[in-house]
Amino acid sequence: MDSGKQLETDTEGTRMPATPRRTRSDALQNRERLLEVAAQAFAEQGLDTAPAAIAKQAGVGVGTLYRHFPTREVLIDAAYRRQLTQVCEKVNDLLTQHPAAEATRMWMEHFIHYATAKSGMSEALNAVIASGIDPYSDSRALLTDAVATLLTAGARDGSLRTDVAPDNVLLLMGGIAYSVQHGTKEQARPLVDLFMDALTKDSTAS
Repeated sequence: MDSGKQLETDTEGTRMPATPRRTRSDALQNRERLLEVAAQAFAEQGLDTAPAAIAKQAGVGVGTLYRHFPTREVLIDAAYRRQLTQVCEKVNDLLTQHPAAEATRMWMEHFIHYATAKSGMSEALNAVIASGIDPYSDSRALLTDAVATLLTAGARDGSLRTDVAPDNVLLLMGGIAYSVQHGTKEQARPLVDLFMDALTKDSTAS
């Protein structure tokens, strides 16, 4: 009875299972690798980056790139959104291993890296916007939720203030990231120290 499985015959006439097609896992890995390489390439080289060069560096054929991302703008948008998702998902990873205040400080470093990468991709992202795609449509909501998760954890373990709004914290973090982008990396630590000082000390306490 036919089992429904595709079979092929070896040189001795023995029927054997056919070589399986590339799995969904392989396809997802290729996609993630393409997005990782693309984000770095567009940040460093801008719109001059050739899709073929991205595919080659990612170790896939250019046809694979175009199957996932039919246009340059779609590729840039997906690369940016991947960075955004990664930085937001990092919150839960950090909170499972560290107290909320420590997790917040560590997440700030990831946020600055994300903001710097976004700045490097500004030319490419502007091209995406010009094409009618809004790469920032979910940015504020996702980042605000990430900050809210940190603040809630801090209220629970007593390591962070409870009288600050996630929106205000995100604005302050954005200001620090902006100053670091347009200054030096050495400025980051004292600014983060000031930020954490304000976030951990209740100014209403007597």
